[in-house]
Amino acid sequence: MAMVGLFWITADAVYVGAPPGTEGRGVRLTEQGVEAREAGDHRTWTWEELRSATVEGAPVRGVSRRRLALAVEAVLTAALGGVGEPPEMLLRLETASGTEELSVHSAAAGAYDEEEFTLSQDLLARFVDGDASPRTLTRWAGGAGDTTPKPPERRALLRKWTGG
Repeated sequence: MAMVGLFWITADAVYVGAPPGTEGRGVRLTEQGVEAREAGDHRTWTWEELRSATVEGAPVRGVSRRRLALAVEAVLTAALGGVGEPPEMLLRLETASGTEELSVHSAAAGAYDEEEFTLSQDLLARFVDGDASPRTLTRWAGGAGDTTPKPPERRALLRKWTGG
């Protein structure tokens, strides 16, 4: 498994944020669309059904009060010996019938790189538009091993996948 931007990638699957944990909650991106599992519930949306897909509330490196608060919370949790949950993010799906918000856990060990976050949002938009496919990411993972690339390589991969 490797993390590139907002995506957790294996040779078989692409997840937004962290892959499903013991509770089974997670959002998987497939060739066909988005699959969400939460508390025994399984929902799907095809890429054609979606008008947009964006991630909100992700911890991103940069200056803002909310981001600073997330960082302080993480430090305090660690200092007090608590494991705590990773920060939650929302995957917001816009469809013809309205908005769906799916909670996912951040996979970043602190915060996402700002450029990776932006490129990840661009890649999600390309999935919705049909200009890119999660299959490209799983093919990459099949030959990349289980190590998350360093930041410059992650940014280069995202630029390649977004056509930039």
